Parts: sequence; C-alpha cells; structure tokens
Amino acid sequence: MENNFRSGFAAVIGRPSTGKSTLINKLCGHKVSIVCSIPQTTRNVVRGIVTREKGQIVFLDTPGYHISEKKINNYLKDVTESVIPDSDLVLYLVDSTRETGEEELITMKLIQDSGLPYVIILTKCDIASKLRAGIKSELETATGKKIVEISSVTGEGLDEMMEAILEAAPEGEMMYPEEYYTDQDPEFRVSEIIREKAINLMREEIPHSLYIEVEDMEERENDLLWIRAFVVVERESQKGMVIGKKASIIKQIRLTAKQELKEIFERPVFLDLNVKVNKKWRHDDRLLRRLTKSYE
Repeated sequence: MENNFRSGFAAVIGRPSTGKSTLINKLCGHKVSIVCSIPQTTRNVVRGIVTREKGQIVFLDTPGYHISEKKINNYLKDVTESVIPDSDLVLYLVDSTRETGEEELITMKLIQDSGLPYVIILTKCDIASKLRAGIKSELETATGKKIVEISSVTGEGLDEMMEAILEAAPEGEMMYPEEYYTDQDPEFRVSEIIREKAINLMREEIPHSLYIEVEDMEERENDLLWIRAFVVVERESQKGMVIGKKASIIKQIRLTAKQELKEIFERPVFLDLNVKVNKKWRHDDRLLRRLTKSYE
C-alpha cells in the first residue's frame, strides 16, 4: 500500500435510470446491485467496494432521486438524502441521452448544500446522443467542474472517473479486505436477486407492486443453502399473473434466481418460492420503512 492512500464512502446519486447500479456492478466486477429495465427499482442503499492501488472507495448505490407524490417514492427520496451526511464525497450521475430539467437542479442543490466534494459523471456515452455536448457544457458552466464522460458497457472513461474520485476522497486506511466487493447481508442479497428476476419477467404495472419476503434461510447437509421465500403482491389478480399459466412464470423466476444464487454463494441452492398477497402494502408505513431502510 503506497503513501497517501485514499479511502471513503461515495454516495452515488442521480435520477432514475441514469445507470447507477450498472456502474457499480461494472466497477466491482460482480453483481452487487440489481439491474432492471423498469425505472426506480433500487429501494435501499447498496454498498459496492472497489479497491485500487491508490485507495479504496465504498460506493453507496441509492434509489433514483426524483419528484413524486407517491408514498413509497417519498420514502426512497428520504433514503437517498439520508446517505449524504455519512458520506465523504458524492458521485453525481447524469444521463447523457435524456434532457435535463427541474430534477437535475434540485439534485445539484442537494449536493452543493452538503458541502461535500463531488464528481459529475455523464453516463451512457456509448449511445449516440445529440444532447450530450449541450448537457456537458451546461454542467461545466454551472459548476466550474470538469465533467467525466463514461460508458459502463464499454468501460470508456472509468479509469479517469476513478482517478477523479480518489483525488476527491480523504486520506485514510483500507476499510475492508482487498478481496471484498460488498458487505451485504446474505438474506438481502437473496431477496434482491429474486426481485430482479420477478421484475424482469413481469409486465410494467407489476414491478412496483411487489416485494420479496425471505421467510427462512439455513445451511443443510452437503453444503446446501436452503431458502424459503415469497413474492408478495398487492392484489389477487396480480398473484395469478406472477404464478402464470401452469405455474410457468413463478417457475422461471425460481430457476433463474436459483442459478444466480448458486454462482454468488458458490454452493448448491434449494429455493422454495411461492406467491402471496399483502393488500395495500405500499401504504403500510412500518413495512415501507423496513423495505427502504438504509443497509447497514
């Protein structure tokens, strides 16, 4: 470890679908945060740990920051805001393929008011966009900062981005062993993988209406990881959609989740997966606090 080693917590903030989770997975080299085509699927603060020769950064993946009157979205907004005081710097992601608006102004004010050092990243630069040059110029003029352009698909700009982040981070000691890429609780990882598979198989009206409940998880003979979990939806009609004709959908969710869980935990996995209904769960404050609490 060289002198002037840098370490710190970096809050990763941006509107929904700016590529926060994809970026963290790319940097970590492993699946840390679920990735879905449906916006606003990150519900917790998820930690991804990246260690380089010059330092170690713990990235805090946060829910997409946006304006909404829905109760669950306000909880998610609170989750993002709660991360900043415990961070050493902020990584602000801006989608180079989408016009900026009021949400960028609000997010920028939130970051600047924190007083923390921050790095601005323009994402999705592998996609042709007539907006990119204008967005970059607008951000540079407003902040006086150099904007780093990246692609989490091709890896373009990631080394430059890490250099900027490490430069902004304070000097410090390594917080985790070098081989660590996350410190998530195993039950949380299980629930997120199942939720990702369910979301990616469902029609658009279903994803935000479901959550995963891991009822039991234990090690059994022959190193088997035994898991009993439920996909929980709001209405009886949704239950039938998740199960599918002749249980085809729930079977596919179970098999794809099981395969990924085997790779993550590096052992055989038995997944008992069923569906149940919890009516109006998105209006249950106690449950929402539990589902959106910051991961510690």
